[in-house]
Amino acid sequence: MKKLAAVLAVVALAGAAAAYAEEWTNVALVDHHCMNKVKADPDSHPTSCLIQCAKSGYGILTTDGTWLKFDQAGNEKALAALKATAKKDHIRVNVTGELKNGTLDVTQLTIQ
Repeated sequence: MKKLAAVLAVVALAGAAAAYAEEWTNVALVDHHCMNKVKADPDSHPTSCLIQCAKSGYGILTTDGTWLKFDQAGNEKALAALKATAKKDHIRVNVTGELKNGTLDVTQLTIQ
């Protein structure tokens, strides 16, 4: 009975954590260094620049113009995806994560 209660508690916690996850679909991936320069037209921002400016950190530009900064795991996922893509610009992503204190804790990121 104690094992069943422990399993149910873990499942409940996992469900609660998943309930806080949010999704952003087809949003522009932008590095912090260039965010103000490309805000008006993030789709023209070249992949090569995104990779070059990786140390400044990444985030997404939402449809309402808000920039959401990634956590370290999100920065790593973004850089790996950028290095793997053949796209030269128009970097749009789907992101799943949790917004905490102004930082997006990224659990999943894919380039469209």
